[in-house]
Amino acid sequence: MNSVKKISERLIKKYPNRRLYDTQTSSYITLVDVKQLVLDNEEFTVIDAKTNDDLTRTILLQIILEEESNGSPMFSSAALSQIIRYYGHAMQGMMGNYLEKNIQAFIDIQNKLTENSKGMYEGKPFSPEMWTQFMNVQGPMMQGITSNYIEQSKNLFVQMQEQMQTQTKSMFGAFPFNPLDPGSKK
Repeated sequence: MNSVKKISERLIKKYPNRRLYDTQTSSYITLVDVKQLVLDNEEFTVIDAKTNDDLTRTILLQIILEEESNGSPMFSSAALSQIIRYYGHAMQGMMGNYLEKNIQAFIDIQNKLTENSKGMYEGKPFSPEMWTQFMNVQGPMMQGITSNYIEQSKNLFVQMQEQMQTQTKSMFGAFPFNPLDPGSKK
């Protein structure tokens, strides 16, 4: 772990008793409190108090697990199964990058909609309740936008995959070996 952190970044220590200690407030906190830090866009790092290992991802995954277990899950079992299948796969790094870029694009779309909606409600951004009302009215239109975006994203991924195949063929085409005829035996 890099011991030099930004001064403004909050440090949370996780103790062997599974308790989380916020060094900024000098108090113990819960996963709900850490979730609120995420919602408030606060930068933080969670470290193991004994080993100094960075546990931030582990804590974030615990929050996601709790959210997925309560109420309406964001991911279907099929989507989670597909993600699991990419672990250990040659395309694992590309898949993570692809998902990150798609999530960022979705956030950008939401931010643009929020920015455009400010004039509609006395210059205030949409609250979660307003988003719910907006989506109830605009649901079909938003599904169309989302479907179009997903189709474009899929096409981009296929193009990326084709480019990789072409590059691989040209790279390996320089090697002096002939592929065996699938029907022939050695």
